[in-house]
Amino acid sequence: MSLEIVDSCVSCWACIDVCPSDAIFKADTQFKIDAKKCTECEGDYANTQCASICPIEETICDSEGVPINPLGSLTGIPPEKMNEIMLEIQSR
Repeated sequence: MSLEIVDSCVSCWACIDVCPSDAIFKADTQFKIDAKKCTECEGDYANTQCASICPIEETICDSEGVPINPLGSLTGIPPEKMNEIMLEIQSR
């Protein structure tokens, strides 16, 4: 079990304090997850804490490379609806 922080990380520091296993560390210009320490919050929380607080969608991925904070996870707006909604907002 391990998660991964991908290159879209902006080093905002949000994830580091919420990791119950202290698996997140700073590496160069962004954060990384130590695969040996990461428990995916199992036994501590129902949801992975790093993904739940990350302000950049699609930055936290599971072991298969699938984002666990996908597009729309912050806004609640499905990606297929986002363009339509943005056009509506811009037309106001």
